[in-house]
Amino acid sequence: MKQWMHITPMDNVIIALKDLEAGTKITLDNGETVTLASDIKQGHKIAIGPISKGSNIIRYGFPIGHATEDINQGEHIHSHNLKTNLDGIQEYKFSQKLNEFTHTDHKLTFQGYKRANGTVGVRNELWIVPTVGCVNGMADRIIEIFREEVKPEGIDSISVFKHNYGCSQLGDDHENTRTILKNIATHPNAGGVMVFGLGCENNVLGEFKKVLGDYDEKRIKFLEAQKVEDEIEAGVALLKELYEEMKDDKREELPLSELKIGLKCGGSDGFSGITANPLLGAFSDFLIGQGGTTVLTEVPEMFGAETILMERAENEDVFNSIVSLINDFKAYFTSHNQPIYENPSPGNKEGGITTLEEKSLGCTQKGGLGTVVDVLAYGEKLKKNGLNLLNAPGNDLVSSTALGASGCQIVLFTTGRGTPFGSFVPTLKVATNSPLYNKKRHWMDFNAGQLLEDHSMEEVLQQFVDYIIRVASGEYVNNEKNGFHEMAIFKTGVTL
Repeated sequence: MKQWMHITPMDNVIIALKDLEAGTKITLDNGETVTLASDIKQGHKIAIGPISKGSNIIRYGFPIGHATEDINQGEHIHSHNLKTNLDGIQEYKFSQKLNEFTHTDHKLTFQGYKRANGTVGVRNELWIVPTVGCVNGMADRIIEIFREEVKPEGIDSISVFKHNYGCSQLGDDHENTRTILKNIATHPNAGGVMVFGLGCENNVLGEFKKVLGDYDEKRIKFLEAQKVEDEIEAGVALLKELYEEMKDDKREELPLSELKIGLKCGGSDGFSGITANPLLGAFSDFLIGQGGTTVLTEVPEMFGAETILMERAENEDVFNSIVSLINDFKAYFTSHNQPIYENPSPGNKEGGITTLEEKSLGCTQKGGLGTVVDVLAYGEKLKKNGLNLLNAPGNDLVSSTALGASGCQIVLFTTGRGTPFGSFVPTLKVATNSPLYNKKRHWMDFNAGQLLEDHSMEEVLQQFVDYIIRVASGEYVNNEKNGFHEMAIFKTGVTL
């Protein structure tokens, strides 16, 4: 394995691919020798030449901030001598730089569930969706008794998606809760859903039914606890009805164009923008070439790299929507008297990421080279095949839930630090490095660290495509094997 990487010829830093000791001599591609001035952790940056105070530090071919002091060749570059260039809200001009995009004639397929309304799922699961947090405990008890009495077979899982909301909320928070729960209740990965209310909450069942629109009455049932004598008994009975309706559902061969995949990262490190995120970008381009759809979110982690996405807007309307997406999220921070660029996290910094520009330039690589065809509001469902942007924060569980609620059947989640969580759709973890993958095999599903070990992108991408097809066709990822199925809703306002 090579000790270091020079990502682009324009970069004035190299990245340590392993822990390196002070005094280590590195021979650059131009023959020049760099001697390390201190120990350097893997994923961290090293100056390949002298950099004067105030000069830009270049990584990925773009500035990631400026030097706060003179930096000598071979010195470690991180939070002690590098600061972001970002400040305030920017102005943008429409200037397209679209990439050539080829749609392949070789169309692949997977085994999925075609629902009555034409949507496609990759799982056949039985869900309880609470309208309010007050019934979470009762939902657990209903599932427990149902399992004891029925011992269900032939379905993928049974879950309740607990949350704290549905009452004491106003305005956007109330609408966000209702919208996300509606989108979960109608998601095609569910073969049956029981919507479970208390009876006195703001998110009352009668109003919730109205926002559902047309729905399959055999597949979505409702229970209001205050209206029945024994809500546990009534809930178990409804789950039995749903189970009978869905247990014989069969997978069928479907084109890959039916896949809608969410792109997410969390616990990023210095390798995220070198291995796992570029792999997701290559996969995004591949899936779009098959006629499919990918969704990129985490708006605060676009800051500093947003112009790359703006240049790939399909038209000026999409460009204007991206500008609003970025500036509205910045305004959200300032409206709460919070700094716009309070990022990266402590874990990111430990892994070698110093500034938000650096994090964003790595993060946005998950979107590949595709044209941005649409920008979705939080809670909005997908309308167009291709690369979409979605309004949601960087928080792992909130943004992964938003991706599933937009219609994604699977979320691809890259990480250099590791995390065990799973959202309400299969959440496939991609390790940025082999040590993490080998240490946390019960968390991690795929090793993008192979890209640092003499495996080509073409080779690893083929493995990845084959694996995702297997997952879409029913193979469980680790969050499913571990029984981790969670959700979270974006909260912006007051609680009564």
